[in-house]
Amino acid sequence: MARVSIILPTLNEAAALGRTLRCLSLLDPPAWEVVVVDGGSQDETAAIAQTMGVKVIVSEQAGRSIQLNRGAEVATGDILCFLHADTLVPDDLVAVIVTTLAGSTVACGGFISLMTGAETTRWSVSLHNYLKTYYAPLLFHPYLFWCKGLRLLFGDQVMFCRRADFHGCGGFDPALPIMEEADLCLKLSRYGRIRQVNRVVQSSDRRVAKWGALKATAIYAYIGFLWGIGVSATYLKRFYEDIR
Repeated sequence: MARVSIILPTLNEAAALGRTLRCLSLLDPPAWEVVVVDGGSQDETAAIAQTMGVKVIVSEQAGRSIQLNRGAEVATGDILCFLHADTLVPDDLVAVIVTTLAGSTVACGGFISLMTGAETTRWSVSLHNYLKTYYAPLLFHPYLFWCKGLRLLFGDQVMFCRRADFHGCGGFDPALPIMEEADLCLKLSRYGRIRQVNRVVQSSDRRVAKWGALKATAIYAYIGFLWGIGVSATYLKRFYEDIR
């Protein structure tokens, strides 16, 4: 079976990381390795990762693209899986990933993200994020959508791809503070289809809980539309504050 390396970028994720790593410890079959790339946390994030026995790397710079690229540099698996610290995955994650990439026609995959909190499930926001995977490339890259099977995946959808393809296309753009996953999908589309697997992962609703469902959906749509017409990701980042 192909070896799957799971890479988690972290920054002050002490509240969520322990649960996520415990979830990963139950994978069957297990991941080849779990790499936590910390961006200089001021809380117990790194200590929690170390107690869980995973590989911990400290990035010289914070930023998801930079940290994910750093993790990909040290990962030794055949397949790279990029996971947020506040996202829970099914215990057959590795098997699903390996099966999805078994054929040569699929270059990259991701899951359906269901946003959940302690007392609620964000059905409307989750539905929009699911549909966005399809309508965003249809609007802005119709040729790639219809002819190349392009889908635009986002971070909480747990993206995965072959390590060789990731390095071959240049990986994440370190200059992008946001929309780096969608940008990677565009680059990986040269190697094959981008597939959204019909399986669910659970992501924290902490951003929606702070903004409210309507505001969150509006911001997600606004950022996606402006990025699609070429607005700078650096400008768009001002609308997407860090929330822990």
